[in-house]
Amino acid sequence: MDNKINEIRRKISMLRTEMTLVEAAIRDQVNRDLDCSEASYRLMAMRAEVTELIGRWKAAGGGDHLPSVRERLSRSHGDRPVAKTKLEKGKSGPSRPNARV
Repeated sequence: MDNKINEIRRKISMLRTEMTLVEAAIRDQVNRDLDCSEASYRLMAMRAEVTELIGRWKAAGGGDHLPSVRERLSRSHGDRPVAKTKLEKGKSGPSRPNARV
């Protein structure tokens, strides 16, 4: 039973990843004033599939809290260590900018 639940969770995770890519494509198309109806239909189909998978997951005994995309992103962002720069005495900041091109 755990294998079935884990398989469903993997499918949900993969779909969520694909959904973020499709959402980015939609935003790009909207910003360029292009037709995004095909990508929107794909996204709606993915959402319906996620809803169906969540129903199957719950029916199989899954009871854990499934975090939303926003929760997952904020949690993963909050878990990242923050890089601290060491300042030498007498200097107010880094000697060169940290911007990457």
